[in-house]
Amino acid sequence: MAAKLVSRPDPGASLSCFHRDMKISFKTSQQETTWDSLEAIWRAADEMEVFTGGWLFDHFYPLWTDPAKPCLEAWSVAAGVAAVTRRLRIGHMVTSNTYRHPAVVANTIATVDLISGGRLDFGLGAGWFEDEHEAYGIPLPPLTERFDRFDEALEVIDLLLTERKTTYQGEYYQLKEAYCEPKPAQTPRPPFVIGGKGEKRLLRSAAMWADHYNYPGADLVDFKYRLEVLERWCGELGRDRAEIETSLQIRVQGIEEAVAAAAEAGDAGADHVVFMLPPPHEVGTLERLAVATESLVA
Repeated sequence: MAAKLVSRPDPGASLSCFHRDMKISFKTSQQETTWDSLEAIWRAADEMEVFTGGWLFDHFYPLWTDPAKPCLEAWSVAAGVAAVTRRLRIGHMVTSNTYRHPAVVANTIATVDLISGGRLDFGLGAGWFEDEHEAYGIPLPPLTERFDRFDEALEVIDLLLTERKTTYQGEYYQLKEAYCEPKPAQTPRPPFVIGGKGEKRLLRSAAMWADHYNYPGADLVDFKYRLEVLERWCGELGRDRAEIETSLQIRVQGIEEAVAAAAEAGDAGADHVVFMLPPPHEVGTLERLAVATESLVA
């Protein structure tokens, strides 16, 4: 099935940034933090027009640290920030297909998009974090099966969000006259964000389905190479590469260094830069980042 193009509502302020109209957003991975801290930083960011949106991650355990430390669940937090903001676009970089049945995900997408008033971007990846799967007894299939499931899930979610009633017979997912009501606020559905690096499967799926491709890192040489692969897949599948927004993620360790890296990312072909804020998430850090970024816009 060919990917469906999405009409996006105006996210608020337009941003004439480092190159063309580069978008600037932030990411607050919800580990080693509290809901009060997240609410404060998202409310503050909603008033900073330099940021077009914000992102979360989808993990039950914190990454690269003590698994006993706190980590808030992804979709619960997305609904929460949707309710306390008015302008920012909201999404995950990216949800894991292995954690939830795609029919459940489709209903969650529709609900959160309605709560946000049509500000959700839906991110999906094939899944990878072995520790969580092992701890919770969630199967983590071999890589080939994982991507077979991923491709089926994208089709299932798209159908449920756009069709009145869905019957689907895949190898891994089967639906019989299934409803997903109410539909999301955005038509025909929220944008699909596909994140990852895989040349043979992930980038092919991005060429087929993505409205936005996210490179999960800041290696500009490798980023440019992945864009070349995406271009090739688009050519093979008859998709216009220009229809797919591209982004990468820059970890904020120093404000000046992060902003300089964002400018270089624009030279490398990024349409969108995601600044990853380390925990604890502090409003002051976001304010300094906004000022530094705006200085390049002026």
